[in-house]
Amino acid sequence: MTTVIPVLGDQLSLDLASLHAVPQAEAVVLMMEVADEATSVRHHQQKIAFLFSAMRHHAEALRAAGWRVDYVTLDDPDNSQSFAGEIARAVVRHAAARVVTVEAGEWRVIDAQPDWGGGVPCEVLADDRFLVGRARFARWAEGRKRLLMEDFYRLMRVRTGLLMEGDAPAGGQWNFDAENRKPPAKGMTYPPMPHFTPDATTEAVLDLVAAHFGEHFGDLRPFARAVTREQALECLADFVSVRLPRFGDFQDAMVAGEDGMFHSQLSALINCGLLGPMEVCRAAEDAWKEGAAPLNAVEGFIRQIIGWREYVRGIHWIAGRDYNARNHLGATRPLPEFYWTGETDMRCMAEAVRATKQHAHAHHIQRLMVLANFALLAGIDPGQVSEWFLIVYDDAYEWVETPNVIGMGLFADGGMMASKPYAAGGAYINRMSDYCRGCKFDVKKRTGEGACPFNSLYWDFLARNRALLGRNHRLLRMYDGWDRFDEAEQGRIKAQAAVFLGALA
Repeated sequence: MTTVIPVLGDQLSLDLASLHAVPQAEAVVLMMEVADEATSVRHHQQKIAFLFSAMRHHAEALRAAGWRVDYVTLDDPDNSQSFAGEIARAVVRHAAARVVTVEAGEWRVIDAQPDWGGGVPCEVLADDRFLVGRARFARWAEGRKRLLMEDFYRLMRVRTGLLMEGDAPAGGQWNFDAENRKPPAKGMTYPPMPHFTPDATTEAVLDLVAAHFGEHFGDLRPFARAVTREQALECLADFVSVRLPRFGDFQDAMVAGEDGMFHSQLSALINCGLLGPMEVCRAAEDAWKEGAAPLNAVEGFIRQIIGWREYVRGIHWIAGRDYNARNHLGATRPLPEFYWTGETDMRCMAEAVRATKQHAHAHHIQRLMVLANFALLAGIDPGQVSEWFLIVYDDAYEWVETPNVIGMGLFADGGMMASKPYAAGGAYINRMSDYCRGCKFDVKKRTGEGACPFNSLYWDFLARNRALLGRNHRLLRMYDGWDRFDEAEQGRIKAQAAVFLGALA
């Protein structure tokens, strides 16, 4: 009895539930490059190239491990360009009696998976590469008034044993976030990220992507990404030894032209399966145990993996299929063109878009406190913002992108995730970056010629959303600040914001 095992582009692990469920002698692993997925949104060219190259290299790793692999390339003349079509063809080609697959990470695909058999039974297995299954997270969330990530994170620390000393957290506290907010230091230098010269397989993929998706957003070359398990492990080792020791202190800092700083940039490798979440966390924990990295850095990094990553995935599933359509604040403004071009006099926005365009990556503070913050303040339609984030980032899949944007970045879910909107004026960006130096706008001005747009937009955001946000206990001090402005100043702020927003239309 032959079983077809479809392996998707974000399932590039030898430790996959479907591979454990079927004996090798009975299995044909099916891997597919299909246009339907590359164009479900117009993904960044570099993301498509990264996944196609990683898929082709993973197929070789599967063959080396003894699996029979049927690999369908994008330019195969018989390619149906859809998952369902290719699985149906493979069932016929291999006279298969069944299909066994691992659940996908977005509703659109997961809803289609039960019908992938093309006339034979299709079994859909839970993705056990995550530390918390869908049902288990739902049980944790049931009946809670607030789905606080911190509560979930502490549970995960106990469950995994990471950074635990018996029943107590290492260092006597669960969270060292207060120590992880230092601005960039003058004269600080930043280590280069690992670079890998494309091999023949990757070069062929780059040519393919240029030919088929050259009109998509983003730069395709230079391309120096890790695309194999071995290269991913090199990236992990490099982060732990070179950047992790200073990651904690400066994880919220932003510096123009320094796109890596002390960040790991491992998220794309974890989310596609080339690295496992626990092996990444164990490597960081070992560095702390060996005295090679401080506790605040290691705790902050591990919290992002076992806390935030698992939490947002759980939120995605319990929030349901309409989560991406939520719009609690009634934001309707179209996404400005400079999100695609980077052509804006706001240096912070220009830098974040530039990094995104060049690398299909920007670190979490650029995403949350610059790109999403501007969209929140300007009242940009959450659906358009969410689609943009899904398009442009190498680590973006619906399960992780939607909660981060709809819930955390835009407060469009009305507080299901965040206890307040993550709104900030120019002062935050000035404190945590060097972006404001040399910017056309004056970060110290609220109104008048040359005033930083973030300042008037921040206060205008609070004013126009007071009916929805005015009773939020975490915003009371901010509203008290607004009320201290006299009527004339409030009018000037609103007028300044209106002129700027009017120019975006």
